[in-house]
Amino acid sequence: MSPPRRELRRAGPGIRGFADRLAPPGTLATVQAVWEQAAGPAVAAQATPTGEAGGVLTVTCSSAVWAQELELMSVALIGRLNEALGEDRIESLRCQSVPSRRWSEGDL
Repeated sequence: MSPPRRELRRAGPGIRGFADRLAPPGTLATVQAVWEQAAGPAVAAQATPTGEAGGVLTVTCSSAVWAQELELMSVALIGRLNEALGEDRIESLRCQSVPSRRWSEGDL
């Protein structure tokens, strides 16, 4: 006779907890987790946080135009990021661009 079947449960909460434990500690990982929410989907599609040191967030953009645009909106973006983080961890942005070929290949 086979053992009684257990009731199926959703895997989402368990997977989320597991993923949270695997995430590297630090400001960059936390910023990357809230980036799309804080920056918005249009910006997030063209720019990615790639480094953080001493409150300076490095954002790699798909083009020089996007890097300049993020520089212009940096005060508002920093405010939204710090709000999403729950504390003032980001003081400034350093925006850089990569050649479009590398961006499309995902080589950040």
